[in-house]
Amino acid sequence: MTPEAEDALAERIAGALVGAAVGDALGGPVEGWSPEQITERHGGRVHGVVGPWHGDAWRTARPLAPYHKGDGHVTDDTLMTHALIRVYVTVRDHLDAHAVAEHLVPDLMTNPRWIPELEAEALPLQRIFLAEKWLVARLHYGHVDPREAGVGNIVNCGAAMYMAPVGLVNAAHPAGAYAEALDIAGAHQSSYGREAAGVFAAAVAAACAPGATPASVVDACLTLAKDGTREAIGKVCEVAAGYTDFESALAPLRAAVAPYDTVGPDYRSPSLGARRPSRLHAIEELPVALGMLLVAGGDYRHAVLGSVNYGRDCDSIATMAGALAGALGSAVPEEWAKTVAEASRLDLWEPAAALTGVTREVFARDVDRRRAHERAFAGIGGPRCSG
Repeated sequence: MTPEAEDALAERIAGALVGAAVGDALGGPVEGWSPEQITERHGGRVHGVVGPWHGDAWRTARPLAPYHKGDGHVTDDTLMTHALIRVYVTVRDHLDAHAVAEHLVPDLMTNPRWIPELEAEALPLQRIFLAEKWLVARLHYGHVDPREAGVGNIVNCGAAMYMAPVGLVNAAHPAGAYAEALDIAGAHQSSYGREAAGVFAAAVAAACAPGATPASVVDACLTLAKDGTREAIGKVCEVAAGYTDFESALAPLRAAVAPYDTVGPDYRSPSLGARRPSRLHAIEELPVALGMLLVAGGDYRHAVLGSVNYGRDCDSIATMAGALAGALGSAVPEEWAKTVAEASRLDLWEPAAALTGVTREVFARDVDRRRAHERAFAGIGGPRCSG
């Protein structure tokens, strides 16, 4: 690998991971609200880091208490992403559902860390949402087969939101990222929640390829996605192709994804059919993130601000859009990254450097495994590789 290629890989991985964290932090304080409510609360669209929705009353104001969302604090999306990176750093190879049980769950349960939204050191388990606590309940206490543990959980974006590292370890290999993420996510999600995890990882891998564009990322997703996830991505991105500014795209993208989204129009009062397994539906977050990436033409700032101002589960939407734009090479604004790192008391660049080293090691192992397979296949009469 040339020095230029090594630098490019490191830059793509840093761009994706820092980009995801910054998007998460920008979206956190307006999560769950509508574009109209966001405009009313902030006197216009959000254009950067803002404070908590309820100001100084964040500790007690419902429905967000006791989390300090805002002021540059990352949420559980980033905490889970960094936790998965730590598993890669430990295993230093491809992961599966068993790695989640053996490494991720104990990390969540036993290693105190600074939790920005709690403004305290605590176990990550004390911050993550119920759909992520499911991992501990099923794997640690229930002793369920890790490959099946996701069955029965609410179907949401919980697994997809932290799958960027899988796409990065499989950089430029979307099919590999898709397969690995589906295996990992089996411990956490089922149905279209698990499918979204695979497709998002594939999108990140596709964004790392030389010459990648927002359109090529979407094409990779459509090639691999199944059922309602594929239909939702196709419809949303078809609509997104007609817009070049997020302001005018907000309502059309919501209308395009609505038939596939089970939550319903009131995000805080989900429908009775919400988050149940289905081959006809999709999570809302991934199609909208891809749509915003297209609207923005791959520009980080535009894609993330569009995702943030979309509202609803906008921290996860902005996490995904930020990871994809960053992986494509669009620069994360330095002032945002600096503010988020300082406010969250996190080194946003260290996990990226660690994952870059692991990614190179895994690729070298993959090459060795492939060569061994070629030799074995040739030994039973298969064609010999000329390379």
